[in-house]
Amino acid sequence: MSDVIRTLLEASPLLALFLAIATGYAIGQISFAGVSFGAGAVLFTGLLIGAIAPKAAPPGLVGTLGLVMFVYGVGIQYGPQFFASLRGPGVKYIALATAAVVASLFVALLVAKPLGISLATAAGLFAGSGTSTPTLQAALAAAGNQDPAIGYSVSYPFGVVGPIILMTIMAALVKPKFSQPSQNVRLAELTLESRGGERTVGELSAILPTDVKIVAVRQHHMNVPPVAETRLQDGDGLLLVGSPTSIEQAKVSMGREEPGRLSRDRANLDVVRVYVSKAAFVGKPLRDIPLPDFPVVISHVRRGDSELIASSDLTIEFGDRLVAAVPAGRQAEVRRFFGDSIKGNAEMSFISVGVGIALGLLLGMIPVPLPGGGTFSLGVAGGPLVMALVLGWLGRTGPIGWRMPMVANLVLRNLGLSVFIGSVAIGAGAPFVQTVASNGIQILLGGAAVLLTLVGVVLLVGYMLRIPFDDLLGVCAGSTGNPAILSAAGRLAPTDRTDIGYAICFPSTTIAKIIAVQVLLS
Repeated sequence: MSDVIRTLLEASPLLALFLAIATGYAIGQISFAGVSFGAGAVLFTGLLIGAIAPKAAPPGLVGTLGLVMFVYGVGIQYGPQFFASLRGPGVKYIALATAAVVASLFVALLVAKPLGISLATAAGLFAGSGTSTPTLQAALAAAGNQDPAIGYSVSYPFGVVGPIILMTIMAALVKPKFSQPSQNVRLAELTLESRGGERTVGELSAILPTDVKIVAVRQHHMNVPPVAETRLQDGDGLLLVGSPTSIEQAKVSMGREEPGRLSRDRANLDVVRVYVSKAAFVGKPLRDIPLPDFPVVISHVRRGDSELIASSDLTIEFGDRLVAAVPAGRQAEVRRFFGDSIKGNAEMSFISVGVGIALGLLLGMIPVPLPGGGTFSLGVAGGPLVMALVLGWLGRTGPIGWRMPMVANLVLRNLGLSVFIGSVAIGAGAPFVQTVASNGIQILLGGAAVLLTLVGVVLLVGYMLRIPFDDLLGVCAGSTGNPAILSAAGRLAPTDRTDIGYAICFPSTTIAKIIAVQVLLS
């Protein structure tokens, strides 16, 4: 029976690959003490299939394609946050995470000889302890053999579990306190009271907090759009949108809150929620989008799980859902104008993806000289990642919009990651079994030392630098990289700061790891 299975798998490498992906994802959904491996479990099922059928590995180009899809999606999503982080505390966070990566690289170099493993295996150990798939690809390319995949596969499980355990211990020792996260957008209905005489809508808008917007006005028992020249009197109603803090400031200077006064009356002005699915609007700020020839006041935008105030400089993306006040009976016209196709959540421009990846691959081919001789290149992992960060930050270049809907991005990344991990694992299955049987414990101990260095430097030094604890957990998750670690950080610190810290550090540390592993093997 085993011979039949081996023959079948080796006759169809794609069958072996997708079998590894399917079974790996099934196992990855199982939670062990609150920890699940997700796509990382494909590594284990791929190793098992590779051990059973050594010749079932797909062609190398298949795994490379999967990796490029993964890193390009990451760069496109986190490009804006990455470049925004270069101002303010983000530079300190990136420096801390990069220093931790360099320290863990030195540990990987130091433990190689005492443990009796090759530098290529140590490079894989370094990649696996940091759960960095692009680093593994760079190590495989630099080593020219499968030794990095062996070190990666042995150290990867501890690379996922170890940071979660260390962050949990740190949280138990520090006992941090967090304020409950508040909503980003709040709607409020105010009744004007005397605050310095009559004003027009335009004059009142000018003195409101910058993130507060007048969406509708109620006068003479009728809701109307906020025209700048309209004169306001005591007793008139206003529908405002803004951050919770700014809305409270507006209440102090304008009047009392009276919920339901405007929202109960839909006779003249109504609300429409519409998906943006027309490519002509994507990548443009709201101020540059021509609206219909009747009043349309966009209050806020729903993007994924977040709500954003509709400021004039907010750039529209595929799948954004606009919330707008429009004249009653004209909702259908607004829907046709913006497209309102839910398919926009899953579609992407393959022109932009193709051009972006091609530019990234060209960037990855450029040799960069090293001090003392030798060169390194960003390769098929680093090149597309760096290019995607830039393109994601730009948003649009002429007619090409670079960003993609969140749903499409997640599908692209997860499929690419699974294809790459499955391909590499199947190819490394047979040598993995031989290596573990001879010196697997040594590699595991080396991986633990590398991981403790990486996470320990971030947590201890970051705590001494008084980095807010929720930011610190995000930096820790970003310096390691696995989504399971970010999920655990979010449970320990229930704020959005963990996601922001991850977005700041993950791209920069990935690039640092890719360069570091090539230096190690040069």
